This record gives sequence, C-alpha cells and structure tokens, in this order.
Amino acid sequence: MVSLAVPVVLSELGWMAQGIVDTIMVGKLGPAAIGAVAVGNAVCYTPCLFGIGLLLGLDTLVAQAYGREDHEECHRWMAQGVYLACILTLPLMLLMGAASYQFARWGITPEVAGPAGSYLRILNWGTLPLLLYGGTRRYLQSVGQVRAVTVTFVGANLLNWFGNWLLIYGKWGFPAMGVEGSALSTVIARIAMAAALFWFSWRYERRRGHPLFHHWAGPSMRRLRELTRLGLPAAGQVVMEVGAWNFATFAAGWLPATALATHQIVFNYASLTYMVPLGISAAAAVSVGHAVGAGDGARARRAGWLALGLGVSFMMMAAVVLLVFPGPLVALYTTDPEVMRLGGTLLMVVAAFEIFDAIQTVATGALRGLGETRVPMLANLAGYWVLGLPLGLTLCFVLGWGIIGLWLGLTLALILIALTLLWRWRRDAARVAAQ
Repeated sequence: MVSLAVPVVLSELGWMAQGIVDTIMVGKLGPAAIGAVAVGNAVCYTPCLFGIGLLLGLDTLVAQAYGREDHEECHRWMAQGVYLACILTLPLMLLMGAASYQFARWGITPEVAGPAGSYLRILNWGTLPLLLYGGTRRYLQSVGQVRAVTVTFVGANLLNWFGNWLLIYGKWGFPAMGVEGSALSTVIARIAMAAALFWFSWRYERRRGHPLFHHWAGPSMRRLRELTRLGLPAAGQVVMEVGAWNFATFAAGWLPATALATHQIVFNYASLTYMVPLGISAAAAVSVGHAVGAGDGARARRAGWLALGLGVSFMMMAAVVLLVFPGPLVALYTTDPEVMRLGGTLLMVVAAFEIFDAIQTVATGALRGLGETRVPMLANLAGYWVLGLPLGLTLCFVLGWGIIGLWLGLTLALILIALTLLWRWRRDAARVAAQ
C-alpha cells in the first residue's frame, strides 16, 4: 500500500508545484503578473479538473481487469480513456477560451485582466495533453506502475522551470514573452508529460509480452458510456469539494485583509497535509480493484481498512504538529500579530478535522475500487453545499464570527461526509467479502 501511495503523493505535490513555479518565476515582473498567473490558473483549473475527474472511472475498470489478469481488457479501457479525453477537449477549450475575454467584465482590474486573458488563451492549448496525461496516469496507477508517474512529474517540473526561465525573460536569444512565456512553458511541459506516460505504458506492456498498440481498440459507445457512468459522479465529487473550498476563499475576500491572508496561509497547510491521504486514496482504489477483479472480497475489505488506517495515522501526526507548532508555522509566512493570533486558532480547527479529512478521502478511493462513485458525490453535495457552506456563511457574516465561523461550517460538513462514507464503505466491504 505504501509503495503504491508514496509515488502518487509525490505526483500530487508535483501537480501543485507547476502552478507554484509559474507564480514564482513571474514574480520579478510585478504584482500584476503574479495576479494574472493566479487568475488564469484558477479559471483553467476547474474545467480541467472536471475533465480529469471523468477519467477516474479507469481506476475501477482497469484495476479490476488487471486483478482478473485480463491484460487486453486493460488496453481496451485505456483506449476508451484516450477517446474520451479527445471528446472532452473541444468543449473545455471553448469554455476556457470564452472565459479568457470576460475578466474585465468580472471586475478584474485592467492591469491584471489583459495579461490573465492572454495567459489563459495560450494555456488552453495544453488541454488535450493534460487530459491524455490524466487518462494514461490512471492506467499506469491501476496496473501498479506508479513510479513512472512520479519520474514524469519531476521531469515536467524541471522542464517547466527551465522553459519559464527561457521564455519569460528572453534568455539565450529567445523573445521575452512575460506571462505568455510562462503559459507556453507549461503547455510544453504538459505535452512532455503525456508523451512520457504513453512511452512508459508502451515500454511496460512490451516487457510483459502484451504489446500496448498491437491490438489497439476502436471507439466503443458501450464502453464510453460505462466509463462516463463511473467517471461523471467522481468528477462531480471532485468539483464539489474543490469548489466549496474555492468559494470559501472567495467569501474570505469580503473580510478584512488579515482574515483573507490567514485563510490562505492555513488553507495551504490543510492542502499540503491532504496530499498524503489523497495518494493513499488512489492506492486504495487500485488495491481494492485488484482484489475485486481477482474475486477475493476478503482481500478487498482488508485493503480498504488498511488504507484507512494509514491515512488516519498520518493525519493524527499532522494534527499533533499543527497543535504544537502553530506560531512557527504561521511565522513562515508573516509575523503580523493579528494573522498570528487568527492563524493559531484556525490551525486548531484544521487539527480537529484532519482525521475526518483522511477518512472521507481514503473511503472515496476504496469505494471507487468497488465501483461506487455516486455516494461520494451525493455526500459532498449535501455536506458542503446544503449544510457546510450555508452554515459557515451564516456564522461568519450574520452572527459575526468572522473567518473562524466560515471554517467551522466547513469542518462540520467534513465530519458528516466522513461518517457517511465510512458507514457506506463498512457496509459495501462486508457485502463484497461475504460474496
């Protein structure tokens, strides 16, 4: 489980690093450039995340086929993932292309709106390779080849950094393109990521004696429908969860600057710790899927509970660190007295929900290994959008609790989602083991 999870954790951190590298590299161009990259990435992130989420059904389908040792079936599902990525690309590109001309209408200041639009229009050309990377990554993870994903992300981040250095500032005779150069560098890195993962897939299957492209499957409407049936709820769950926290960040912008700064600092720490159970969640989906495919329900149940134990154990340790060192952690960003005071309180709130964050994340992956993707979506819809956000906004703005009230509402949502998914996993795992 650890050998599966650790490379995925590093890959998730590498995904975060691409946006961080872009922001750091344009820093010398001034605040407007930083804002343009931040706005462009934010608008690009949600549609692309939805597209990648639709491909999450490959976790179930490829892992279960691999557990049955049906390698040709694994290849057929990978092919359908490629076709679905191609189908999704045009509508997503049209959506982001239209959004790139609307920044000024949305109230973004002119010095940011123009560069942000240009940045997003160039970044948009990386949509297809990003989706192809997403599908190929799910395939490699599902057949246990997770180290290839980590190696690819390390190489892509180095390439992105080097491309930023060349194209933003015009080194080695290249034109100085500013934020547009940063977007072009990211597109090149995404193309390299997709090509590298296809190469790793081809090499792995050739060495096993199952050539990947020897009998490449054509499009199958039945398989595409099945992949979409599993992937659509998974995509909805991801977008609802990320969207809830993004909306909370937007709402924090209505508070004083110190509250917004504190929210962003604490959210960074919560996101960082979240990467570990997210990696364990992917490992749980693969391990449970392999066991189900092999017809071993008892092993599937053990794999899910083991993953939950690992995720909860890590988050317990993370919670201790947040409780013991709140001051130094906030001071890494700022020593503003008000931010330090608020930050210490919010880190206590994060420590309180860390275990539940692990449960809901890992249980989502374990359920995906069983082929259940609808319940996590519905739990996130009800938890965040029906209860958590309305309660948090009420506590924050109506009752005057400020940013702490907003986080308390989201914390309650997390707890309820975690308990719901834990109950569902316990029930479904027992049923599969009995069968």
